[in-house]
Amino acid sequence: MGLNSIFDEKGVDGILVTDEYNFHYLSGFGGEGILFITKDSKNLITDSRYTIDAKASAGKKGYEVWEYSRDNTVFDILTDLIAQENVKTIGFEDLNIKYSSYKKYTEKFRTIEFKEIGDAIESLRMVKTDEEIELLAMAEKIGDMAFKDILPMIKPGISELSLAAEIEYAMKRNGAEGFSFDTIVAAGEGGASPHHVPGEYILKDGDFVTMDFGCIYKGYCSDMTRTVVIGKPTDEQVKVYNTVLKAQLAALDALKPGVTGKSVDKIARDIISEAGYGEYFGHGLGHSVGLFIHEEPRLSPAENRELAPGNIVTVEPGIYIEGFGGVRIEDMVVITKDGYRNLASSPKELLEV
Repeated sequence: MGLNSIFDEKGVDGILVTDEYNFHYLSGFGGEGILFITKDSKNLITDSRYTIDAKASAGKKGYEVWEYSRDNTVFDILTDLIAQENVKTIGFEDLNIKYSSYKKYTEKFRTIEFKEIGDAIESLRMVKTDEEIELLAMAEKIGDMAFKDILPMIKPGISELSLAAEIEYAMKRNGAEGFSFDTIVAAGEGGASPHHVPGEYILKDGDFVTMDFGCIYKGYCSDMTRTVVIGKPTDEQVKVYNTVLKAQLAALDALKPGVTGKSVDKIARDIISEAGYGEYFGHGLGHSVGLFIHEEPRLSPAENRELAPGNIVTVEPGIYIEGFGGVRIEDMVVITKDGYRNLASSPKELLEV
């Protein structure tokens, strides 16, 4: 389904795009503004800070760029555009627009019927273009390079906070323009929390160290997790790690067009449960990644949609045991016509550092 089909499906004459990621996806411009799109025109409304850059990027995609100011507000520009094209109904992004903003639009344009379009634009973003896939691949490659760079730094005496800073610096040094999310470094018992916030904890011998990190490259995100152990692992640590790795590899092997996110999640979840750790794997197996770090479709017990070529998904099983620690292993992959392509290349055997 292309953008034009939304007009007929939703019964609208125009579409107002206010979500920053949909704005970027449709226009190719990563700054601030809104889009007003009809079947016959594509309009980007922004201010003087972004006009030149917006014309350079969105102009290539056929957008006319309008500059608003105190004397020519966003509403003034929209009023003219609506009148020019005789727009009677406007689709709006009800899943993400602020209520206060919605009220302003509906009060300003009382004769216009506003209709919800739900996740119609987000659905377009689920299948990535070849260009998007290569940008995502480069973002993931930067993560691989950063992981290689910081491995020698993982040793007793460094704090979680310091290691997180080193990971982020390594990603920046290798070409990242920003970070997909706050870097996670979880050592020792802190690893029992999947979204542990790095603190002043000092790494010591025997600790599992889980690192979940990602960067932004030309607007697109990456996501990767690796877990290592400082020194020699215990038998229980080896068992937990190998269980997670077995679950991840089995789930990867199952990836192909036509399978549901639910079925792939079950493969990994069953392996972890059979090993006796089912209660310690509480989150879904994975999610899509694009301009935003958590997109659709997902690999989860609730995902009934079938995977299709061009979908990007993470595969990230984990085991998290209070008082013991945790393990997560995560790759970001693209679904191909006959399987998948793994965008991550960092080693996954248990590294003893």
